[in-house]
This record gives sequence, C-alpha cells and structure tokens, in this order.
Amino acid sequence: MTEKKSIEIPPRGTRGTRVLWGGAVMKLAKPIMDMQISRYRRTSGPKAPVMMGFPIILLTTVGARTAQERTHVLGGFPDGEDAWLVVASKSGAATHPAWFINLAKSPDKIWIEVGNRKLRVVAESLKGQARLDALARVAAVAPRYGEYQKKTDREIPVIRLTPAG
Repeated sequence: MTEKKSIEIPPRGTRGTRVLWGGAVMKLAKPIMDMQISRYRRTSGPKAPVMMGFPIILLTTVGARTAQERTHVLGGFPDGEDAWLVVASKSGAATHPAWFINLAKSPDKIWIEVGNRKLRVVAESLKGQARLDALARVAAVAPRYGEYQKKTDREIPVIRLTPAG
C-alpha cells in the first residue's frame, strides 16, 4: 500500500472570477460532462488527446463528503517521464475546485487516464519556486493558465502527479 501523503489546502481567496458552473448549473451540465468522459475513453489512443490546444487527461478522485468516485476532464501537462501537472485554477475563482479538495482529503485514492492508460497516481502539491516554474511551463503551452493567478488572491495549487509505486 502506498503511504498516504498529506496535501495542504491553501486558504480560499477573498476575490476571484465568478464561476457559473456550480450547484444547479453543474447538475444540468452533468450529462454533457459524462458524454465528454465517455467519448474520451472510447476514442483515446496511447497519448493524451488535445483540446483547446493543450493535452487533456481524466482525473478520478473520491468525494470528500460522498466517498463516491468523481471523474473530471482537466488539462494535463506532461512533466518529464510519466509525470503530469494539473492546475487547480477554477478559472481564477476565489475558491478551490471540488476535485482539488477531494484529492487533498483522499490522496491515496487518485487515478488518471492519459489516453487509453489508466494509472493510480501520487499527488505532490508544488510549493515556492517549483510551483512558479511549473506554472510557467503550463502557461507556455496554455497561456490562459498564466492569467488565472492575476484574477484571484488565493494561491492556485499546481499538482504534480506521478504513478503510484
């Protein structure tokens, strides 16, 4: 069994982008999201597909309150051999995305799908200069990620995912 590494949840912000996809809107959009996930699984080859100019992966976590598996389509940026970066940006909102809270609360229950490969992974929340460097590498591929930090005063977590050993 992999050791359970703790992931710190930074404080939420006091300002940020207003995100429309919470609560009722998310319930209405769920069938569309489920279709995206099904299509990803049905059509993926050995590499991560590209959407909006950057690679995407599926991240599965276990709900902090529900204990149910939750799968999300995220930008997944290669970071060396068998490692990926994901950014808990929520478009620059003052709050963290639910998937990040789930990942932090159950760090021993995280999976990603990269193309047609499914891997159990270990998450590391990058800090300091390592976080800034990783965010710059992500923004070089997907510039919008570089803009999100300017919209909020919360520290946007950058997570490095590596295969669980």
